[in-house]
Parts: sequence; C-alpha cells; structure tokens
Amino acid sequence: MIVGAGLKMYLGHWETLDWLGEVARVAEGHPGLRRGSVELFVLPSFPTLVHAVRTLSRLGVGVGAQDLFWEDAGPYTGEVSGAELAELGCSFVEVGHLERRTYFGETDDTVSAKTAAAFRNRLTPIICVGESSPRAPDDAAEECVRQLDNAFRQSRRAGRLSSALVAYEPHWAIGAAAAADPGYIRTVCAALKSALQADEALRGSRVMYGGSAGPGLLTEISGAADGLFLGRASHDPVGLEAVLDEATALTTH
Repeated sequence: MIVGAGLKMYLGHWETLDWLGEVARVAEGHPGLRRGSVELFVLPSFPTLVHAVRTLSRLGVGVGAQDLFWEDAGPYTGEVSGAELAELGCSFVEVGHLERRTYFGETDDTVSAKTAAAFRNRLTPIICVGESSPRAPDDAAEECVRQLDNAFRQSRRAGRLSSALVAYEPHWAIGAAAAADPGYIRTVCAALKSALQADEALRGSRVMYGGSAGPGLLTEISGAADGLFLGRASHDPVGLEAVLDEATALTTH
C-alpha cells in the first residue's frame, strides 16, 4: 500500500524543513515502512527538494515535485524540467491537479505533455483525475478513465509508457469537509484499475484516492484503492503517522 503527502504552498521554507525532519522521525521507526508493506512519498515545495532527498531517501521515502515543465531545457523562465528533477534525485512528479487547471489554465494537452516529460525522464507521474461535480458513479468513472487515457496519449504515441500512480481526486471533494462516499470511490477506482490493467505497458500502476482523505478512510473503502494521497491531513505528522499505521494494519490482515 502506498501513501503520499502533498504540501501544496501551505508551509513556509523553514516550516517545511521542520516537517521533513518530523517525517524522517516517523519513517525511521515505522514498522510498515521498515518491512516494506507500506510505501511513503512526499511532495514538498521546489526550494526544499534537495533537503528532502538528503533527509528522506536514506530511509526509503520517495520524494517528488508538485509540477514540471513539458520540455527538458530551453528559454522557459521560471519553469523546472523533469530532467532537473531527476538530477536532484526525485522519483515522482504530480501532473494535472485541479488547481493547475483552474489557476494556470492547464488543459488535457498540457497534462499529456507533462506526463510524457515525466516518463521521458524516468519519473513516476502521479496523474490526477477527477470529475467536476457529484454524479452517478458510473458516469464519474467514465469521465476519469477518459482523462487518464488522454494523459497517456503522447506517451503512448512515443512508445514511452511505464507504470504510473493515478490519484483519483473528485474535484468537488478537494478541500471539502469529508471525502466522497466509500461506494462511490470503489466504483471509480475499480474502473481506473481496469483501464490500467488492460494495457500491458502500464502493468504495475496503482490507483490512490485523494480529496479530503484522512485517517479511517482506507478502512472504509476496503481495498478499493492502493493507497491515499493526502493533503491537509499530512500537514500534522501525527495525522500522517496515523494513516501509515492504518495502512500497515490493513496489509497485515
């Protein structure tokens, strides 16, 4: 089972370094992480990535970025390439989050290009998919599979598909008081898993749930997802540790 923590832009630089130290403390002694039954990755801000890699990689915790540019080099002021992220020691990169679409105008084509850049640089993309509003679960599943297929479009054409992480985050649940209904989550995650398993190049890919995820949800969704992608619940290391404990308990039964 895999657990991810994305900090977005909530913590300042020194706050993030303190948080990374607390995550290292949790990881160093956590039985699930030590046994390998549970995996953890973190996505801090760009300026803290070097420190994150140095602090957490020795403990087997993956480090990734919250975004990347679709080209590997060039006159792109302010952007960060997948090539540089790989050089820094990152293993993951988030692609296609709702906030990137909403605030920065990213489109399906942008997401596809950034996914291709991740694969090209041997980074595991964390591809965010989700429907804009609550609807029949089968309709939500159809929309999310469509988004996923589009994300892989350029990579498939280039023959560069590999295993990925898919974060199912219903847009209406991001920042909400509670996650989506467990049955709703099961339906969409099952459709995403089926789509991934149908393509041999994507075997080994996993589906996570995000969107107001927190302690207790893994138990409620009964193995429908391969893990959780945490936002606010991970800002307090105690909450992150609680999810890791829950994931560990579920993998030992």
